[in-house]
Amino acid sequence: MPDLAQAPESLLEFPCAFPIKIVGLSDDALAQAVLDVVLRHAPDYDAACMEMRASSAGKYLSLTCTINATSRPQLDALYRELSSHPLAKVVL
Repeated sequence: MPDLAQAPESLLEFPCAFPIKIVGLSDDALAQAVLDVVLRHAPDYDAACMEMRASSAGKYLSLTCTINATSRPQLDALYRELSSHPLAKVVL
C-alpha cells in the first residue's frame, strides 16, 4: 500500500501552463466576467489568448484560458470563484 504521507500534494509541477475551460450561456457579459476573475488570480494572463467557441446551436459559449499557474492554492481559489459565478455553468 502506498504511503500517503509521502505522496506529493499535487501531480503538477509549478509554475506550469494550465488550461481552464468555462462554459456558460451565450451572454455578452460572460467573457468579460471570466476575464475579470482570471486576472484577479493570474494578473499576468494575456486576454488576447482567451479562446472562445459557441455551441452548434449558439446557446452556450465555451471559453478556454491557459494561465501560468504558480500554485495549487491559486488554482483552487480560481476554480472556486469561477464555479460560483452566476454566468458560469461548468468549470473544467
